[in-house]
Amino acid sequence: MPTTFPKCNPTELMGLLVLLNAHKGSEDVALLADDLDLEIDEILPAVEFAEVLQLVKVVEGRATFTDLGKKLVGGTIRDRKAIIREQLRKTTLFRTLLRALENAPEHSLSDEELGQIISFTTAPADEAVQNIVNWGRYADLFRYDSTEQRLILTRRPAGGKTGPGSSHPPASPGTSAEGAAAPSKANPTPAPGPDPRLASLASVAA
Repeated sequence: MPTTFPKCNPTELMGLLVLLNAHKGSEDVALLADDLDLEIDEILPAVEFAEVLQLVKVVEGRATFTDLGKKLVGGTIRDRKAIIREQLRKTTLFRTLLRALENAPEHSLSDEELGQIISFTTAPADEAVQNIVNWGRYADLFRYDSTEQRLILTRRPAGGKTGPGSSHPPASPGTSAEGAAAPSKANPTPAPGPDPRLASLASVAA
């Protein structure tokens, strides 16, 4: 997969997939935006990242589920996270980030080290950090320690099931269990919250 970075958060992407499912798995992107009373450029980040994760294909402005996308929307929360986790691992950005965490002392990276890794991509660091952390937490790839301001690798036992010491950590105050991260030095102010219309769709998907 190409070197890219998410410009949407997990809630927004799931909201898009639920909406697309309500349209029987295929619809013009402009009509999906109309359903949410959004401009098309407001929905494009979720569409583009869904395509990066190979959950949808977009041809001539029409988004259609792939087989993997159909499997995701039909699965449990655990199934969905497992699919997202494996798809994120295939992207250059997350593969590089996970390799750095594996090789780092105590399997953690400071905000500065995270920013250095992001700087090698085309992503603007301040914009990318929040969503990268959100996605990594949502997929149980890593967690963020807001006290130490460090990214910490999530250890997963063989078979991919979480266990003691490897489960998704409790959300910090003011964050959601779906992966919203605390602000860091690299991104001192929290990113804007998801569009409430997409958020409501995501709650149905859960």
